[in-house]
Amino acid sequence: MSQSKPKSNQGSKPSFKQAFTSVMAALFGVQSEQQRQQDFQQSEPWRFVVVGVVAIFGFVLLLVGITWWVTP
Repeated sequence: MSQSKPKSNQGSKPSFKQAFTSVMAALFGVQSEQQRQQDFQQSEPWRFVVVGVVAIFGFVLLLVGITWWVTP
């Protein structure tokens, strides 16, 4: 019997969900080294950049909203 080799994700585009999960894990500091390396092997980093910028923008808006809500 022949053994099948695991497929490599190198060169394939990550889905939005994969990019979002990876960015959130990286922002919280809980991303594994294996996942980080896999992310950097992707052919196009733009999806991660866009998701990261949107996530940071959302976080800043959340902090501003909480500040406005708490302060008189």
